Amino acid sequence: MPGLIFIIIVLVVLVIIIGWFIGIYNQLVQLRNRVDTQWAQIDVELKRRYDLIPNLVETVKGYAAHEKETLDRVIKARQIAVDAKNVPDQGAAENMLTGALRSIFALAEAYPDLKANQNFLQLQGELSEIENIVATARSAYNEAVLQHNNMVQMFPSSIVAGMSGFGLKELFEVTDPEVREAPKVKF
Repeated sequence: MPGLIFIIIVLVVLVIIIGWFIGIYNQLVQLRNRVDTQWAQIDVELKRRYDLIPNLVETVKGYAAHEKETLDRVIKARQIAVDAKNVPDQGAAENMLTGALRSIFALAEAYPDLKANQNFLQLQGELSEIENIVATARSAYNEAVLQHNNMVQMFPSSIVAGMSGFGLKELFEVTDPEVREAPKVKF
């Protein structure tokens, strides 16, 4: 009889440990999926932004054709952002692109006809709206990354994370102090 009780106790402890492992693993999967979903939302808005930029450049070209260097910088920055493969590269590319877009909006100040152009104003408004959506999505993404990374690093879930191959996720950060502010739109 004592051997049977020992086996039952061992089995109960094993069931508890396996249940705990499965619970932690499922939480990690849920958090990883949340991070991926939040990133997908940012990606959708960034693609909308990238699609607007060629239209904005074409509109500006009509009014400021001799500002080729500024327009080329925007096009190059857009392509770098489109080609970014991971979160840190995407963050750096977005910093560059936002800086380039600022220069286009600065051009509008020098060209009153451009500043009054309805197409330009509409594109500028859409871009501003997308910037706000991206900022909100970036905040939600970074919150999901924080929760995921906490779970991966905190004991005892770090044991399950390590055994299951869960790694840390990168925050989507804006590192350039000038880019931390949204582009200012003046009418």
